[in-house]
Amino acid sequence: EKMVAYIKKEGITTIDKVIITHPHADHLGGMPGILENFKVGQIYDSGKTGTTALYRQYMSAVNKKNIPFTKVTPGSEIIIADTIKLKIFAPDKSLLSDDEVNNSSIVAKLTYNKFSMLLTGDAEKASEEIMLKQYGSELKSNVLKSGHHGSNTSSSSKFLKAVGAESVVISLGAGNDYHHPHPSTLKKYEQEKLKVYRTDQDGTVTITSDGNSYNITKEK
Repeated sequence: EKMVAYIKKEGITTIDKVIITHPHADHLGGMPGILENFKVGQIYDSGKTGTTALYRQYMSAVNKKNIPFTKVTPGSEIIIADTIKLKIFAPDKSLLSDDEVNNSSIVAKLTYNKFSMLLTGDAEKASEEIMLKQYGSELKSNVLKSGHHGSNTSSSSKFLKAVGAESVVISLGAGNDYHHPHPSTLKKYEQEKLKVYRTDQDGTVTITSDGNSYNITKEK
């Protein structure tokens, strides 16, 4: 309900593209509200299927509304506008059969002229290692969306060094049962001199860019 209200407040009635990183409820749970309240032009999915009622409801609604549905492949690009694109880095095909659903997460790099942001879903170290081998310096980005809510299963030191971000945004619930973000992960961010933004403490984190510079604002 909060997400739907927020999007409506921004004056948005149509959503051109939706990316579902992987079929966990905390990443998929908003879709019934989205599909009910907005016209959706395209859905991108990792291809990892789920067995939950929520996943079945999601797929049923997509089929019923006949929304174009694409399974992404690493190396492919999604063009948002002339100078704005998303390059897909993950998931590697080998990780789609993995029992660890987090490693089936879509990872995409958003590039807008000189600005870039790496969107990692819940990708963990196994996925990070494959991306390091396949993409190396291409991972470099201004801003990093913290993998798996700041868990110690993501954000390996080698991966953070390759990304070389200036800022990191951790999306997580206040007082969550998983004790995210993990102290060891926060320590790594500190070692890399990253400016840390946390939705549990800062509320909604908004990033704006003109393609050259960028600005990050906090709700609280």
